[in-house]
Amino acid sequence: MKKVISALKNKYLLTVIGLAVWVIFFDKNDLGTQMELRKDVKQLEEERNYYAHEIAEISSDLRDLTSNPKTLEKFAREKYLMKRDNEEIFKIVEEKE
Repeated sequence: MKKVISALKNKYLLTVIGLAVWVIFFDKNDLGTQMELRKDVKQLEEERNYYAHEIAEISSDLRDLTSNPKTLEKFAREKYLMKRDNEEIFKIVEEKE
């Protein structure tokens, strides 16, 4: 008990404890804020990776569309329902329950 009381009388220990409490709880960059910022950074990195993957995939599709006429025709038929003059298109729509 005397060691605890004598330790609390040490002004340097009290200063360090007070500074630690201030930094952890009351500072504008406190522990909670830092944890939220780390979570936001992780989420933004995941989004960046997702969009980088999407960009690479779309660039590959674009390269295929500009270099291969059969791919361009397939894309136009599937996406925009384009057809040749002597063809008919039947679109099958499934009803949701």
